[in-house]
Amino acid sequence: MKFVSLLVCATLLFAQRKSVNVGQREVLTGLDVLVREHFARLSGKHIGLITNHTGLSMDGKRNVDLMLAAGVKVEALFSPEHGFMGVEDQPNVADAVDAATHLHVYSLHAGPQHRITPEMLKNIDTLVFDIQDVGARFYTYSCTMIYGMQEAARVHLPFYVLDRPNPITGTHVEGPIIDPDLESYVGCAPVPIRHGFTFGELAQFVNGERHRDADLHVVKMQGWKRSDWWDDTNLTWVDPSPNMNSLPEAILYPGTCLLERVQNFSVGRGSRVPYEQIGADWLDARRVSAFLNSRSIPGVRAYPTRFRPTAYHYANQTIDGVRFVITDRNALNSVQLGLELIYALQQLYPGKIDIAANNHLIGSKSVISGLQAGTDPAAIEHSYSGALQNFLEKRKQYLLYSE
Repeated sequence: MKFVSLLVCATLLFAQRKSVNVGQREVLTGLDVLVREHFARLSGKHIGLITNHTGLSMDGKRNVDLMLAAGVKVEALFSPEHGFMGVEDQPNVADAVDAATHLHVYSLHAGPQHRITPEMLKNIDTLVFDIQDVGARFYTYSCTMIYGMQEAARVHLPFYVLDRPNPITGTHVEGPIIDPDLESYVGCAPVPIRHGFTFGELAQFVNGERHRDADLHVVKMQGWKRSDWWDDTNLTWVDPSPNMNSLPEAILYPGTCLLERVQNFSVGRGSRVPYEQIGADWLDARRVSAFLNSRSIPGVRAYPTRFRPTAYHYANQTIDGVRFVITDRNALNSVQLGLELIYALQQLYPGKIDIAANNHLIGSKSVISGLQAGTDPAAIEHSYSGALQNFLEKRKQYLLYSE
């Protein structure tokens, strides 16, 4: 009954289409485009659908329900981290059955491989991916897509990506390119931390630069521009994961998440505003805020605060923290903010945090070494600027949308 209630609540919450406000642009996601085409591209195919609670049309209807109503043969569902309903937050998520359709939901977050197996693909001749991203390399939905595309190529199945916006724009590209030997489930493509791709573009990039053998089909959006922030569109925000509750959190996430794996530190998970505030029981909020503001980081101000996480690090403890308030999102370099935060902690509390614990998130051994040595963030950014510029040139051929 709990599962059914969650389904009903989710459906009712997003059933009413958000009207287009002045200044907002009507955007059709890849799913909405297929709806208008009556799913002609999927006619006669036996579908395995990789999706979760974010796979909604502009009027709040679930992709699987729309497909089945149009006569598309959906054989099975596959869910990423946080499960099909997006409410799980644990290392392993079990398989499930969708209460409304009785389809089996294979969890791709149930073991160390995070991959679709041949046994899961029985009766399936096409894989379709439809999940909303947040635009950061270490947000695991991107690797769910990439691994799915790889497995589709391995068994010669077409792979469709129903494209959706990058909520933090497709023009802001920041951070170091990941080192190959640091690739993992939180970074499995040679891209910077804030990559500026939509998932359709990212799939094209990975297929073009690495694999070249996937039968990839991207269903493009209509109406979206690269410079759009999420709230420039008519689309309704759906929390893509339990600790990603707003656009400001998504904007700050590529920076503040760089410290997520430090055990004696909180990035705000389990609080009212995850990733918008950080803290620890050893941190002096005023001192750290003053230091960060003295650095004149463009587009953001730091304010002392206290908060009490209900889960994760410092659960049910009130701790000193720093709240970040975005003053100009177009000027803010989120990754720079993350580097400045680590630099501040190193300067004020030498050796207090284990920077190397975040090696797979930061993704660059040279950057990690620089941070450990107390190198100024400007010098660290300069050290990877050449590789970042090369990436910007390389990615141009894979972009699907103009500014």
